[in-house]
Amino acid sequence: MSKYHDKICLTSLGCPKNLVDSEVMLGILKQDNFELTANEEDADILIVNTCGFIGDAKEESINAILRLAQYKETGRCRLLIVTGCLVQRYKDELAKELPEVDFFIGTGEYPKIARIIRNGSDKRVIAGIPEYVHDYNTPRILATPRYSAYVKIAEGCSNYCSYCTIPSIRGEFRSRSLNSVIKEIENLAQQGVKEINLIAQDSTSYGMDGDGSRGLETLLKRAVKVDGIEWIRLLYLYPGKITKNLIHLIRDEEKICKYIDMPIQHINNRILRAMNRNHTKAQIQEIIKMIRQEIPDAALRTSLIVGFPGETEEEFDELLDFVKTAQFDRLGVFKYSREEGTPAYKMKGQVTEAVKKVRLRKIMEAQAKIAGEKNRLLVGSAIQVLVEGLSEETEFLLKGRSMQQAPDNIDGITYINKGIASPGDIADVIITDAGEHDIVGGIM
Repeated sequence: MSKYHDKICLTSLGCPKNLVDSEVMLGILKQDNFELTANEEDADILIVNTCGFIGDAKEESINAILRLAQYKETGRCRLLIVTGCLVQRYKDELAKELPEVDFFIGTGEYPKIARIIRNGSDKRVIAGIPEYVHDYNTPRILATPRYSAYVKIAEGCSNYCSYCTIPSIRGEFRSRSLNSVIKEIENLAQQGVKEINLIAQDSTSYGMDGDGSRGLETLLKRAVKVDGIEWIRLLYLYPGKITKNLIHLIRDEEKICKYIDMPIQHINNRILRAMNRNHTKAQIQEIIKMIRQEIPDAALRTSLIVGFPGETEEEFDELLDFVKTAQFDRLGVFKYSREEGTPAYKMKGQVTEAVKKVRLRKIMEAQAKIAGEKNRLLVGSAIQVLVEGLSEETEFLLKGRSMQQAPDNIDGITYINKGIASPGDIADVIITDAGEHDIVGGIM
């Protein structure tokens, strides 16, 4: 079906976990001698790896599919393939509504991408129950800068929060083997990667689907010994599963970033129960207290949902007050998205979009003030910064990230206005200025 000289362009949407899937697809395609291009107009085959988590992401994915489909008329494209979460969730509807798409490939079938392109398929929709987990020797081409990479340590989720579609899209939680993850980190280190960002839908559950003897702490103790890796960042820690031992390990290991990403979603106990979150307000407060006591310089990040079904003004005010008192270093907030197939979809008391918008704005205004104050406290201090290159703002500034700033600009940028460094260097920077989102300094 495929010509040997076909050029392929892949568009990746959604979260870092989806990005890793895209990187694996690119690796498989290159290994199978396909030529890869970043130029959509030059591509014979277009692939879009979609997100289908919430309304905004679904809309972005559909728009991307329709935009790329135009190249069948105006460009070289002769094959359009849609993969990922949106396919897994809406395969039948998509197949009916998008005749311009040649193949739909689900979240567990993407390793078959090269074979499907080469030989075709008797099925247009290939999306069974997701069971696949990639291994350390699976081909992969990094889409991130050469010095930083995501490492997906597990796939799927078994928490079944009442608002969330991930278990139905990605399947049950399944950890990669400890040796597989460590070998992948070693391979990345040999390629020049300095920063590893460990990701899963719930990283604190790593290894717990086995006999429990090889959990996240065991993995971290092995990972810090890998030569060449200088920073190890943990993303998406489930609050009810953060242990004192894990906090002590983050505190004591120099390579582990003092950065704790702990999505709590809400603080009101009734809402937490309705969300099927297996922790209480008191437990969240206790975890935060422990983190602040044990790792005073840790950046504590969370994410929240406003407008969950039945959320009253009083319950929202409780959340807003908590944001003001907890003083998170980083915070993301989302309007509740009503998703078909989830228990919350049928709940009474759906909150209007107008109310959600107001509540989101109030949280973000409160957090902006907190973040600005925390950033100003950094002025005069020296921090390590992973340099990422020239700023898009001006060629006279470098940009980078501290240990307390995750990739993809979710936590702001450190601008460097003095000194010389190359992308991938880790430099000591004295902070001289700060805003609500970004900080500025010079290399020592």
